[in-house]
Amino acid sequence: MKASVIGAGGYIGGELVRLLLQHPHVELIQATSTRHRGRPLSAAHPNLRGQSNLSFVSEEEISESDVVFLAVPHGASIKGIGTWSALAPMVVDLSADFRLQNPTVRERYYCGAAPEQPWLSRFQPGIPELHRERLRGASHIAVPGCMANAAILALHPLATADLVAGAVLVDARTGSSGSGRTPDEGSHHPERSGALRMAKPHNHRHTAEIEQACGVRVHMTVTGIGAVRGIQVACHITPSRTVSERELWALYRAAYQDEPFVRLVRERSALRRMPDPKILSGTNYCDIGLSLNSAGDHLIVVAAIDNLVKGGAGNAVQCFNIASGQDETAGLRFAGLHPA
Repeated sequence: MKASVIGAGGYIGGELVRLLLQHPHVELIQATSTRHRGRPLSAAHPNLRGQSNLSFVSEEEISESDVVFLAVPHGASIKGIGTWSALAPMVVDLSADFRLQNPTVRERYYCGAAPEQPWLSRFQPGIPELHRERLRGASHIAVPGCMANAAILALHPLATADLVAGAVLVDARTGSSGSGRTPDEGSHHPERSGALRMAKPHNHRHTAEIEQACGVRVHMTVTGIGAVRGIQVACHITPSRTVSERELWALYRAAYQDEPFVRLVRERSALRRMPDPKILSGTNYCDIGLSLNSAGDHLIVVAAIDNLVKGGAGNAVQCFNIASGQDETAGLRFAGLHPA
């Protein structure tokens, strides 16, 4: 299948390019970047030296392909959706434009124009572990936000079992690449290095995605850390009844035992007792662990991912694989590095 990546000069776009170049059933034919137009892919992504003879093109130069991946800023997908849909029978969008189904909720969290309902209704949610059947044969896919994806995978088994009482606190930590490639004062190295900056103590936009997917009320805090890649979310939950750790592990095993990219972390070693995004760099895995207090009335579920892969490009390719009827793991089998 022939693929195009729109916005390939950014971090997520670069990861899409990397994954698609090694995909056994995909030919990457076009990658756009206004800034790098006419230059080789390695001009923006030096890790891709010698991997492809492609050069960046402008969006105006894009021709037809089998699938278009949109790694563009929020708002840009809405403006160009008619164009991209005319150029490819499948569109996988990594922006936030088509994630939220409720227009009132969207207005609360995002500025700018909302998608027209006919377009919004075409998009399927890009969470394979929850919506695999809806993704089969899908023509339009909306990939969730990185922190939202981690939190959704952590919370969904509990929410489905009606084991969540009251609101959940999602305490998220994220590396600097989550801020994107375009620098600002907050991502400037002298300002960020050594800092633990709580960027969004209330009303983070990923809150709405978690609530939409899990049907529970969420409070979310986000803190920037010194790492480049990686997300770790700690979800603090009051169970709706007294539960045991054994019961909880059985619940998570039943939910994820057949999932190729979800791993349950149940080690007694203090060093590796909880999921750590460091060992997930470059991978499409989500590691999940949990801790229950002795009274059985306070639960912490921890999930870790690479924000650029399972939190973005890798999840998009996984959705594409399902939608196009291919092996779900194609191009995504990288196991990560240790030490890293």
